[in-house]
Amino acid sequence: MAVTDIGAAGAHAPALTEAELLRYREDGCTVVRGLFGHDEVDRLCDEFAALHAAGRAVPGHFEPRAGDDPLHRFPRVMQPHEFLPQARRTLLDARLRGVLEALFGEEVLAAQSMFYFKPPGARGQALHQDDFYLRVEPGTCVAAWLACDRIDRDNGGLEVVPGSHRTGLFCPEEADESLSFAREYVPPPAGLAAAPVDMAPGDVLFFDGHLVHGSQPNLSGDRFRRSFIAHYVGRSAERIGRYYRTLSMSGDRVPLPESEGAGPCGTEFAPRGPH
Repeated sequence: MAVTDIGAAGAHAPALTEAELLRYREDGCTVVRGLFGHDEVDRLCDEFAALHAAGRAVPGHFEPRAGDDPLHRFPRVMQPHEFLPQARRTLLDARLRGVLEALFGEEVLAAQSMFYFKPPGARGQALHQDDFYLRVEPGTCVAAWLACDRIDRDNGGLEVVPGSHRTGLFCPEEADESLSFAREYVPPPAGLAAAPVDMAPGDVLFFDGHLVHGSQPNLSGDRFRRSFIAHYVGRSAERIGRYYRTLSMSGDRVPLPESEGAGPCGTEFAPRGPH
């Protein structure tokens, strides 16, 4: 998979070259190294650490519970930009906007944010396609996946299937519950294979909403694999699932009509007992 080295913390919003855009169109994904500074990543993570330390649920966003499953104690945070200031600033960051507008070729709208703690021992998320959940019409979404830790195969880093974005949306199979917290699984299309993406804090992976991607469990003994994920759509999008409350990159609400069949990113298995 190609890696694009553009942008730096504090720089003006970067743009992609024609060669980089062609590579993105071919693979369906590209990494921008060091787009955010380590200090910015630390401030973002501190906000989520404080949320977890407070020990209270935010209904519809963050609902930790007791249990042996690490994902019970450290569940993902859904739409944190709606109540956390640093998460909102990250979602609407001008550097992300610069890359996204180059990818879409038009103005973009922010549709969703998420934060994954992924502690040691946590299950991953089976290979899937994001637009299966967002149901953007017409077109698709683009994800901006910000690494908040050093991420590799040992702690459950992301895997992508380059080129799979050109094969359309698939009807998922059921995932292996022992490896994935989400039910849906999309096998790599014929002739294509999953490849790991190693990342450092501040790197951002941009990928097409039809790209097949996922992650394995965190097998490290003591390393979290924290990440902030945001989804965006082009301004020409006409419909999106009702869960996704679209905003302009200046933060104004821009409601879109609802599409059918959408849901949160990854339908979770029912809570499990001790394991």
